Amino acid sequence: MPKIPVKKTIAKKSKDLIGKAKPKVAKKSTKLKLSSSKNTFPTGRKIIPKKPLTDKEREQREANLIANLENKKKTSTVKRPKKSSTVKQTSSLLEAIIDGMKERKAKNITTLNLNQIENRVTDYFVICDADSNTHVNSIADSVEEIVTKSTSEKAFHIEGRQNGEWILIDYINIVVHVFLRESREHYNLEGLWGDAEITHIKD
Repeated sequence: MPKIPVKKTIAKKSKDLIGKAKPKVAKKSTKLKLSSSKNTFPTGRKIIPKKPLTDKEREQREANLIANLENKKKTSTVKRPKKSSTVKQTSSLLEAIIDGMKERKAKNITTLNLNQIENRVTDYFVICDADSNTHVNSIADSVEEIVTKSTSEKAFHIEGRQNGEWILIDYINIVVHVFLRESREHYNLEGLWGDAEITHIKD
């Protein structure tokens, strides 16, 4: 048998292996590259550098921001509805509030009739005071409970429960003020609304 040269067989095998090997495909880069021309994207859109604001432009922008904030505050504030009720309904609500105060032994109960005052915020204030923060909260709870049972009225707004020094209960036509004694003397609502018709309720 004729002998086959070793070098030729190795070369043949290496050629076959190269032919079977799959060519490698270069991965496309997903990054957005700038074209050869300066300051342009591949799409042809120009890159426009931002100009620094002048003093007048900066002042105008600040003024616009402040105006927008003020408009948001005005629109976000909850409007206090006007409630039309008869004299009889107001009278029964007033009696229920006073009964609620008396139930928990509130001190110095006073009503302020504001009907004759222009630009008034309500028709009546009912004011009383208490000896402690716990007593203030107790009176406020009693007022809410008795008013709901007697008249089915619910307060439009309540505030001051956390501190327990001055709890305000807003029934639209009548606003209730339950004070800690020291706080009542400090704020002096009777003095601020001196033109109102003031009535002191006996304990």
